[in-house]
Amino acid sequence: MLHGSMESARSHLRLARALADAFTIYLPDRRGRGMSGPYPARYGIRTEVEDLEAVLDESGAQLVFGVSAGGLAALETARRRPAIRRVALYEPALVLDAGWNTDWIGRFDREMAQGNAAGALITSMFGFDLAPPVFRLMPRRLLEALTRMSMKREDKKAAADAVTMRKLAPTVRYEGMLLAEMAGTIRTFADVAAEVLLLGGSKGLPLLRPALGALGETLPRSRRVEFPGLDHGGSSDASGTNPGGGKPELVAREIRPFFAGR
Repeated sequence: MLHGSMESARSHLRLARALADAFTIYLPDRRGRGMSGPYPARYGIRTEVEDLEAVLDESGAQLVFGVSAGGLAALETARRRPAIRRVALYEPALVLDAGWNTDWIGRFDREMAQGNAAGALITSMFGFDLAPPVFRLMPRRLLEALTRMSMKREDKKAAADAVTMRKLAPTVRYEGMLLAEMAGTIRTFADVAAEVLLLGGSKGLPLLRPALGALGETLPRSRRVEFPGLDHGGSSDASGTNPGGGKPELVAREIRPFFAGR
């Protein structure tokens, strides 16, 4: 299972438990999180593919579930590695526009260098076009202050080894780089030999919805399922970035028969 942005391996414990009676589940931390090492100087999709392949080589796994950026990495790995038999993807972070904008990363880097993680997260939120309409009417200083308060509350309650928003903040720039590198590459996925289950919520990210639909037309062997009422965090546990939590057990009901070949 490959987690998404602003998540770690711990973000899918409920989903893992819901499937663990039938499957052996591996929950790796992607780069820069939890128990995994730092990003290399020349980070890109190749890094994500090599990392996933290392886990697959060690475990012998042929079934992969991925969310958001983790879903994009899973899909690209399946394209390059025919031994993967089935892939379940929850709103993979693929955009159709090859010119997807990453101008915000410069400001993000400056804010992180200044120790302003809250400001950097606000910058990335607008950069990814994730800001709700009401946020666009609020002063940026207020948004940063609210984010800073939320981070402090989480830090106060968190265990020493918890993967918090503050610890995850530096990873966001790399997710932006990944989306930019893979933007406009949807035609390449016509080469994926694996069966693919495309999952998403009716309240999912508008940025990713067009590509999710287009993947259904591009992939040779795919099926799509939409969960009414779920958003981008529908498969994930509750966290600082997913306060309400999703409904992993509901998502597991679709993944279980798919991975079992039924």
